[in-house]
Amino acid sequence: MRIPLDYYRILGVPIQATAQQLSQSYHDRALQLPRREYSDLAINARKQLLDEAYGVLSDPEQRSAYDASFLAKTYELDQQPQLDSPLESLLELGGNAPTPWIEINHEQLVGALLIWQELGEYDIVLKLGQPLLEDPVRISPEQERLMQSKLIRADVVLTIALACLELGREHWQQGHSEKAAIAGQTGQELLLREGLFPNVRGEIQADLYRLRPYRILELLSHEGEDETRRTQGIQLLRDMLHERGGIDGTGDDQSGLSVDDFLRFIQQIRHYLTVAEQQELFELEARRPSAVATYLAVYALIARGFAQCQPYLITRAKEMLQRLGRRQDVYLEQAVCALLLGQTEEASQALELSQEYEPLAFIRENSQDSPDLLPGLCLYGERWLQNEVFPHFRDLVDQRASLKDYFADDQVQGYLEQLPSEGAAQNQWTVVESPALGAATALQTEPRIPASVAPSTGGRTAGMFEDFDPGMPAPGSSQGGGARMPGHRPPGSGRGAHLSPDEPRGRERKADPVALRDEGYTPSRRRGGRTSSSRGSRRGSRSQSKGTRSLIFLGLGGVVGVFFFVFLIGQAIQLLRGPGFDQAEVIDPMETMPNGEEMPVEEAPPAPSVADPILTPEVAREVVQMWLDVKKLAFGSEYRADQLETILTNPLLGVWRGRVQQARNSNIVREYQHTLSVDEVIFDPAQPNTGAAVVSVRERTTEFRAGASAGVRDDNLRVRYELVRENNQWKIRDMRIL
Repeated sequence: MRIPLDYYRILGVPIQATAQQLSQSYHDRALQLPRREYSDLAINARKQLLDEAYGVLSDPEQRSAYDASFLAKTYELDQQPQLDSPLESLLELGGNAPTPWIEINHEQLVGALLIWQELGEYDIVLKLGQPLLEDPVRISPEQERLMQSKLIRADVVLTIALACLELGREHWQQGHSEKAAIAGQTGQELLLREGLFPNVRGEIQADLYRLRPYRILELLSHEGEDETRRTQGIQLLRDMLHERGGIDGTGDDQSGLSVDDFLRFIQQIRHYLTVAEQQELFELEARRPSAVATYLAVYALIARGFAQCQPYLITRAKEMLQRLGRRQDVYLEQAVCALLLGQTEEASQALELSQEYEPLAFIRENSQDSPDLLPGLCLYGERWLQNEVFPHFRDLVDQRASLKDYFADDQVQGYLEQLPSEGAAQNQWTVVESPALGAATALQTEPRIPASVAPSTGGRTAGMFEDFDPGMPAPGSSQGGGARMPGHRPPGSGRGAHLSPDEPRGRERKADPVALRDEGYTPSRRRGGRTSSSRGSRRGSRSQSKGTRSLIFLGLGGVVGVFFFVFLIGQAIQLLRGPGFDQAEVIDPMETMPNGEEMPVEEAPPAPSVADPILTPEVAREVVQMWLDVKKLAFGSEYRADQLETILTNPLLGVWRGRVQQARNSNIVREYQHTLSVDEVIFDPAQPNTGAAVVSVRERTTEFRAGASAGVRDDNLRVRYELVRENNQWKIRDMRIL
């Protein structure tokens, strides 16, 4: 057969090589034996080609004749060699692309593949070798008989796998991580299918593990809106987090990244994730528990809640900050959350507890003509969101932070009006966690935020991590040097008036506090806080605050008295009506008549409906059960995502639609088995269209990937469901695991 190879390339010398260079190269190639996994047949075939090339080129007469033929084969376009098999057409012999070629025996084909692999001609190895294993139509009968030998077939498999390994490393060096992964996976799948050379398979797998962070960056930073690529990148990230045991976990994902390296990596990929993607990812990771993930989830919740005017997300961020606040100084974030929720008293109290000098100095400087710190906090909150929060989200980089627009939104106003008064002794919407699952218990096992992540007096968000700088590492290395990913925004390079940590915030561009208050968007005006423009002293402000609190407590006492008075009237009416108006006594079906017969059981009342206007434990159970049934359909083999809207409402509806689409793209099917019990129902008749339920759910999940079982998981969860009544039906607006 004829192959596109010449004697000069076999020996690795140029056509002008001297006799001494030919001799040196021949002896060097002969001493450099292939890997020990090759059989003697392959090693001998390679040696035969080396001997043949050196024998011709070392003889002056034979070399002269060969050179004439070599030049003719290279430059004479009219000379078309006769192809012996369809396989030679794959190598573009003849046609409009003449190339030097030699004739070899079929038994020497393995040796030729080995030489191509050593020369770095990996594409030719794959082009010629894969049909030998997979496409008998393209090979001659002699080659088909040759491949029936187990030794020769194993040698061909090994050569192709090594070509895939080296081709992947070559792509990696050039910065094409996904191409490198495809090459490595091709070689790995071949070895798995043939059941050969586990050590080579291990080398390929090690490269794929080290390559994974770079693949994630490439997939997420892709300029196009290819959701398939983004879904694949997020799934790879989830796999790494699972193997590491979380963002700050100590598990081995075999990427070679230390805990600090991985934190820098997480910081860099945040620029390529949307705010919704970060919220879902970090909220899930925060349940491990993880202080780092909790901190990142807080920023995602605040950013999304503000940008999309969804203040209930800010309420969730505030709850998470309360857990972190027992060990970290996060009072500035708490103050901003309270400000965005219109809780001005609480915002002022958080500022008093903060120990961060520079932000407080900036806030005080911009509140000099005010009896409180609200003008400075408003200005600080806007700049903090604009310069230190939004730049870390792919879809918020160009978002403008405006408190005026936020508080003018109807959805925000409606939510803030439903919040209980700041002076209430007990917030009726606060879930009291059980001792077994309480926040205090969780914090005992929750790690402290590392110093590189904890809030600092400088750039609070931008300074959380150093950059993860992938560069282009040498094969086998875990991290490279200096080049940054395209489009990466280094920490501290936020837009606008963002300052470096060494520059005091008091030097930022000033805004007139009076103008801020007169614009009408300060939450104190909307929530009944202190908006007087008087120039009273700090002591007078505190006295005014105490007087306000006294009035609030008096008002609460009056409300309690009214409710108590109504209760007494109701009891009096009940006594006047007599026992005949009471409901019939409920009969225990297990009780029996005196003669031993069972007492007749009254017909059960009709089952509760999700359309019932009052949220009772029975209604809550039906709503949650309906959700679990819809979840089975959505993640079943037919992916009935259209059923989600029957029980879910936005924003949760959009989140679960995305999860179903991700499962469809990954060919994942899940089967669920559920048992549930309602622990608590929270319902205020004064707000009849909202409510909440705390439900204990046992969920058994059987997952299938591409039709094959991928494992079974059994979870005992305690979930809080936020419910809203739409079109006379209860739906789930939000859910979170307690």
